[in-house]
Amino acid sequence: MRRLLTALMPLLLLVGACGGSDPETPETPETPTPVEKPDTPKTPDKPDTPDTPDESLLCIDAPLLLEVPAGAELGTAGSIRVYDGLGVEVDAIDLADLAGVTVRSDGQMIPKAQITAETVYTTTMDVVPSGSRYRIIHYTPLRMKDKCLEIKLHSGVLDFGKEYTVTVDPGVVKGHPGVVTGAWTIKTKAKPASTSELRVNADGSGDFCTIQGAVTYAGKLGKATAVTISVADGTYPETLFIRDKNNLTIKGNSRFRTIISYANNESWEGGSGASTSTKGRPGRAIGTSGGRGIILAENCDNLVFEDLTMQNTFGELKGQAEVIYFNSSNRMTIENCALHSLQDTFLCKGTVYVHKSLIAGHCDFIWGYPKACLFEDCEIRAEAAGYIVQARIQSASDKGFVFLNSKLTAAEGVKAGSMYLARSGGDAKVFDNVTFIGCAMDAVIAPAGWYTSPSPNPASPSAASGWKEYGSTNLSGKALDLGLRSSSGHILTAAEAEAFSSREAVLGN
Repeated sequence: MRRLLTALMPLLLLVGACGGSDPETPETPETPTPVEKPDTPKTPDKPDTPDTPDESLLCIDAPLLLEVPAGAELGTAGSIRVYDGLGVEVDAIDLADLAGVTVRSDGQMIPKAQITAETVYTTTMDVVPSGSRYRIIHYTPLRMKDKCLEIKLHSGVLDFGKEYTVTVDPGVVKGHPGVVTGAWTIKTKAKPASTSELRVNADGSGDFCTIQGAVTYAGKLGKATAVTISVADGTYPETLFIRDKNNLTIKGNSRFRTIISYANNESWEGGSGASTSTKGRPGRAIGTSGGRGIILAENCDNLVFEDLTMQNTFGELKGQAEVIYFNSSNRMTIENCALHSLQDTFLCKGTVYVHKSLIAGHCDFIWGYPKACLFEDCEIRAEAAGYIVQARIQSASDKGFVFLNSKLTAAEGVKAGSMYLARSGGDAKVFDNVTFIGCAMDAVIAPAGWYTSPSPNPASPSAASGWKEYGSTNLSGKALDLGLRSSSGHILTAAEAEAFSSREAVLGN
């Protein structure tokens, strides 16, 4: 069995093996001797340990797993610290910071107070690097899983081909200080052999254990260098930050079994999110919130997500909770994916193509500022009553949001007539350019189609700008009576619909 940690005590487990059978471990002394934590950098004392076989080398982003007694609980004092080979501290998790979080039933830690620009940094926040900037976001550094304590170090703190010493203070695990007090060594893998394809697998068999680890490394290979991140089946409980990276593809092994999943929302992390040039430091305000979404992409071109499920598991009807915020004037493609949330599921700018994918939500769950965003052969699913689109298009002549040959469906139990095609944000400086072409619509769509309070811009739509529709049917293919639609929407002629009838017509490629 591959060993995760070489330690003074029986702590050795496989990545992802919490609750499994007890692995073979080297003999250990009855009482572990902790490494002295230096006030100034120096090499901490290390126990003699057996040679670590090559198969025990860790991904630089692997979680550390400690075996603990059944029923053990997290403590509230002490810290976990990591030192490099020169004795310099490279990471720390302070359990006193847990006073500012709540632990959900699934083990995820959430902030008790909304994180804003003025919030002071603590070690329950991750400073996620990508390109030359950072996204500061709440995360779950410690999680009890079966007979394990899972330790997720902060992003980017470990390097390839290095050895580190990890220390654990008494009190990290409540009531069992002797079990998890001491020091051990870990060794990391060398750099990936390929620069064009990076492999991610949570079990440690790939180049990386997390998608973010691969994203951060891909950014170091050159902005224009084409890189594919191939992700094995599994659930990846993480948020992502992608910055200053073009020609990046994140491809799952299978749409329904390769899952990016985490809970976030406006009440926990304020705003749609942005990066900062400054790392978070204890005692200082973070300056910029990383935002309420799961995936934040900035200044990227030709970004592709393929064969993935991406979900924000906040799970409440009130509260903005994006899955993706594409904050770029360039191109993004989403191919054969599923995006699940409730309010504000999908937020974008730029030129976006979404193909054969599911977008699920209930309130303005497709929204933003794109030049053109085309959903072709997609399913748009109402999870509760609400509104599909809120457009904030910058120019009256931009195509905005276009839905082509897609299905508008509803989850079980959603009331007929309770979902509207779009509503306006009420801002006269932007345009409500939304078009449905040849879409099949479930009875969940209100007969009036468009929600008219506040009034859209333009109030009198045309083939060029505003709310538009052509060839809508029910799910059986029978033409809908579009005469019932609000006068705030324009019924296109066949000739007018040609401008929205293909990817090339909408996106120009």
